[in-house]
Amino acid sequence: MALMYGKEKDADYEIDNASHPGFCNFFAELPKKSPDTGTIRLFDRGDYYSVHGPDALYIAANLYHTNTVIKYLGVGGRNGLASVTLSAASAKTFLRDALTTKQLKIEIWSPEAGQAKRATKFKLDKEASPGNLQDVEELLFGNADITSAPVVMAIKVGSTSAGGSSNIKTKTIGIAFADTSVRELGVADFVDNDLFSNTETLIIQLAVKEAILPTGTASGNTERDIDLKKLKDVFERCNVVITERKPSEFTSKSIQDDLIRLLNPSSMPSSSVGVDAASTIAQLNFPNAPASLAALVSYLSLLSDPSNHGNYTIRTHDLTQFMRLDASALRALNLTEAPGSVGSNKNTTLFGLLNKCKTAQGSRLLGSWLKQPLINLHEIRKRQDLVEIFAEDPTTRRALQEEQLKFLPDMHRICKRFQKSVASLEDVVRVYQAVLKLEGLISALENIEVTEEHKNLIEEIYLTKLKSFETSLSKYSEMVQDTLDLDELENHNFVVKPEYDPELEELAGKLKVIRDGLDAEHKRVAKEVDLDLDKKLHLENSPVHGYCFRVSKNDQKSFSGKKEFIDLSTLKNGWFFTTRKLKNLAVEYQETTSAYKVKQSKLVGEIVAIANTYVPILEEWNGVIAHLDVIISFAHVSVNAPEAYVKPTVLEKGSGSLILKDARHPCLEVQDDLSFIPNDVEMIKDESEFQIITGPNMGGKSTYIRQVGVIALLAQTGCFVPCSEARLPVFDSILCRVGAGDSQLRGVSTFMAEMLETASILRSATKDSLVIIDELGRGTSTYDGFGLAWAISEHIASEIHAFCLFATHFHELTALDQQIPHVKNLHVVAHVSTSDTLEKKRDITLLYKVEPGVCDQSFGIHVAELANFPKNVVKLAKRKADELEDFNSERDELEAGLSPDVIEEGTRIVEQLLTTWASRTSPGVQDGEDVVMEEDSDASAEIQLAELKACVEEFRPQVEGNLWVQRLLASLA
Repeated sequence: MALMYGKEKDADYEIDNASHPGFCNFFAELPKKSPDTGTIRLFDRGDYYSVHGPDALYIAANLYHTNTVIKYLGVGGRNGLASVTLSAASAKTFLRDALTTKQLKIEIWSPEAGQAKRATKFKLDKEASPGNLQDVEELLFGNADITSAPVVMAIKVGSTSAGGSSNIKTKTIGIAFADTSVRELGVADFVDNDLFSNTETLIIQLAVKEAILPTGTASGNTERDIDLKKLKDVFERCNVVITERKPSEFTSKSIQDDLIRLLNPSSMPSSSVGVDAASTIAQLNFPNAPASLAALVSYLSLLSDPSNHGNYTIRTHDLTQFMRLDASALRALNLTEAPGSVGSNKNTTLFGLLNKCKTAQGSRLLGSWLKQPLINLHEIRKRQDLVEIFAEDPTTRRALQEEQLKFLPDMHRICKRFQKSVASLEDVVRVYQAVLKLEGLISALENIEVTEEHKNLIEEIYLTKLKSFETSLSKYSEMVQDTLDLDELENHNFVVKPEYDPELEELAGKLKVIRDGLDAEHKRVAKEVDLDLDKKLHLENSPVHGYCFRVSKNDQKSFSGKKEFIDLSTLKNGWFFTTRKLKNLAVEYQETTSAYKVKQSKLVGEIVAIANTYVPILEEWNGVIAHLDVIISFAHVSVNAPEAYVKPTVLEKGSGSLILKDARHPCLEVQDDLSFIPNDVEMIKDESEFQIITGPNMGGKSTYIRQVGVIALLAQTGCFVPCSEARLPVFDSILCRVGAGDSQLRGVSTFMAEMLETASILRSATKDSLVIIDELGRGTSTYDGFGLAWAISEHIASEIHAFCLFATHFHELTALDQQIPHVKNLHVVAHVSTSDTLEKKRDITLLYKVEPGVCDQSFGIHVAELANFPKNVVKLAKRKADELEDFNSERDELEAGLSPDVIEEGTRIVEQLLTTWASRTSPGVQDGEDVVMEEDSDASAEIQLAELKACVEEFRPQVEGNLWVQRLLASLA
């Protein structure tokens, strides 16, 4: 943003002093905002906006990054009302970022009727939130494309339906969602557990931005309030904005009539007529979803906009049709950038890496595909075959990208403008120019040299539909050619042909005659005063005077004493004047131009209305464009990676094993100054499906396990994968537990967050899941952490039988392979060399290779040295580590070579010996007589020692029969 002498340019706007007191009083009386809503209020002041109070401080800090832009209205100096102003352009930039990145809500207030720049009272004009951009869509985006869908959902939790003796609660969930940018409604009704794992999956699959919840205080139902709190935790974990509404809005009483008005008749069965249509809308038969749908329609005020009537579609979302992902998986696999974060470059996320799409609709579909990987093997292979076709034909791929797709607009945005009757001739022309590209699209696809099988696939997915669109849209092209002046497009003028309408043609002819008269008068005056026509005497269309003459002040003397020239004004750039004839021509020109514009505007409305009839075809075409764009983007990335990706062999769910040769992490291998070391992955069902990976910090454990998850996800979206060879089954879910962080605002510690994620995995995972766990149990004591890690590992390996990669620093966990045959140990390799010095310093080289076996050390202190810890801290760490190692080695020495049975028996012998000794030396009954021991007796210690020796002698046969007890007594001697 431009700076002017240390002051922000947009801070130059001033609120009129006369309005200060009245506005300050009005602002003080506004309804208070709830502190957790994250709402910013903007006040529209014509050519700029103002922001006040805490919102002004937020704008100053986050947009201007300085407090010098803050002004204080009213009396009291800095005790007045803090205010900041923004230009219209800066306000749009801020609002876009606030709604799409920072997840804020927005209110725009406009002056009440009769008030303008000095307004002291305002009314709420527009409201927007991350999931509801309807009011500000045109304001913020105009002709710009929206690359992510603003999805908002409403949710209702039904009664508990747990059966049998199980204590695990299940919930019936009804969800409604809407994407207002494409006018689509959807519902889902399903059973969920008390952690709401399925709800979290749906949030991820739909990329929900905002959630509508009933307030938790209306009923006083404790269980209901607990459920709402858990739901809020899920939404916050998924970075979803929460909006609370009255529970009374979650009622399905009127939703039938509302849907009949909203839905496109073509989306309902043809037999639907009148009220009876409601009975044919299958989504109304769900137990909970209709109530959520009612709340959603009410929140979005869909019925208040007539352009919505008859233009919405509705669908049912089936969770089981896609791979399940949770919020932790999104973070672990780097699918998308976290809201508010700023990556170093676009390749830091999978979406950024794969998004070589040339259209906005392609980018939106890519985001959807990444969060909805397929589990239908037939559909996965279809996508893979399409990617293969374009990967093997670079000429066609580049031609489609650079000559066709690059120039196609976002049809959804244009169609919505058509339906709202706010489209311009420019929108009509953009669609026309896209239609002209259809022939090239079809020709390029027809000329691909492929096998007969692939040719049929291209025909099925693309060509049949594109040819149908070409036929249907030929009339659209004719309409544009007949009505618009296409020659004017070169000058970026979008006008109707005069000859299209007799009245318009007449007005155009009249304008031509007037312009000829203007030119003639210009020549006459130039000749009369002997001034150069182009350089001295200028004919201008002034916004104040209309057509008039202008000469420089020096040339004004040429007109001295000539009464026919009428003075208009003298400004810095010259003298403005006119003649009686020019004045009459100017008035006539203005009147005719006005009539021409009115007529043309009417004709534009008719043309847009005709274009609106093509909306269903354009939206269907938009879907085909998006699909083709994503497939070509997959092919582009697969071919242009540092090492080309390979087409994976994907097998039926539950069959086969996961085998990857030279697997790489797609985001890491493209980073600058990085040479990625590939690794093989082999997970054989019932042989090595559970793998424990140990090794030094920074050795590559996390990268190794995460890249397997990324490759599995890529394979099921239909993309090629970064390997030299890949074979893997269809997974029903990828569940991750990596790097949990605190959430102090919700009172959730690191360890609690870790346990919640792990609980969700244990509840959700199946034998067809891929589970990725990184450093489980670090957030508590070593013993508790190890105990939990062992128990969780054993449960996953022996009870769930999921494919699991478990990276850990608990080296004792590697003993699990002795108990469960399909548990295998791997380690990342580090080369250790010891320098021949007094300190025996170890140099470690991380090789980033994964090999079978166990690594029994973590090299944490070495990593601390790499991080430039102070030398005295490193020395102290080494000394304490050596002391602990000595302690552990003594314990290991004690137990070395002994079986667990011998140790267990020895423990029992020692326990019996000590119990016997304690019973003889403590107050109590001995040989049927009361025994009283004086607490201050000097002989008591000697008596106890004597009794201990007697007990040892008594147990000597058992002691001599157990080697562990003998070693224990020897260590105490």
